[in-house]
Amino acid sequence: MSKSTNNLFEITPQVLLKAYACGIFPMAEGSDDPALYWIEPEERGVLPLDQVHVARRLAKTIRSVPFEIKIDTDFESVISGCAEAAPGRRKTWINRRIHDLYSALFEQGHCHTVEAWQDDQLVGGLYGVHLGGAFFGESMFHRCRDASKISLIYLVARLRAGGFQLLDSQFITNHLRRFGAIELDRTEYHTALEAALVCDGDYYSLAESASPETVLQLVSQTSNTGCSTA
Repeated sequence: MSKSTNNLFEITPQVLLKAYACGIFPMAEGSDDPALYWIEPEERGVLPLDQVHVARRLAKTIRSVPFEIKIDTDFESVISGCAEAAPGRRKTWINRRIHDLYSALFEQGHCHTVEAWQDDQLVGGLYGVHLGGAFFGESMFHRCRDASKISLIYLVARLRAGGFQLLDSQFITNHLRRFGAIELDRTEYHTALEAALVCDGDYYSLAESASPETVLQLVSQTSNTGCSTA
C-alpha cells in the first residue's frame, strides 16, 4: 500500500474528488492526528454489484422491516456515528479535517448516506462519495443488530437501480467478504474505475419508499444493465 502525506497544500473538496478519480483516498492515523495521508492500496476492495450475497436470515430480517431506511437526511450524525469507538475498534481514522471535507462534499451533492432509523433514533448507517458511476464507500456503523448490514443492502439496491458500475470498499474485511467483496490489483481496479467514471449514476433513481421485496430483487439480479452517459 502506498501512503504519502498531504500537509504541503490545502485539501479542498475539488482536490478530494480529483484524488478519487485517480484511485486515491485520504485517511488519518487517528481522530487526534491533524495530518492526512493519501492511500492507494496495492489490492483494492470492491463489492461487485451483480454478485452480492444476502444471507437467508438477513433477507428475512429485511422483510420484517425493523428499521425505517432514509437517505441523505442527517449526514452529520452518520459521520459522527462512524467515528465512534466500537467493539474491536478503539480508535477511528475520521479526524476533524476528514469530517469537514466530507461534510462539504455532502453539501455539494457528492457525498451520500443510507440511514437506519428506529423509533425516531438513528441506529446505523453508512456514507460514501459519488463520482460518475462509482460509489466509494467510506464507513458504516451500527447501534442495533443488522442496522449497518441492512443499510449496505439498501445501498446496493440503490446503486443497481441508478446504473452505477463500481462499489469501492477500499479494503476487505471478513464482514464484507460475506457479502461477496473481492480484491482487485491496482491495474484491475483502475480499469474498473475508468469504466465507471464515464457513467452517470443516479443515486436518487430508487424511490426512498421502495419495498423490502423490491430492494431484495434488485440486489439478487445477476446481470448489470449497463451505464448511462447522458
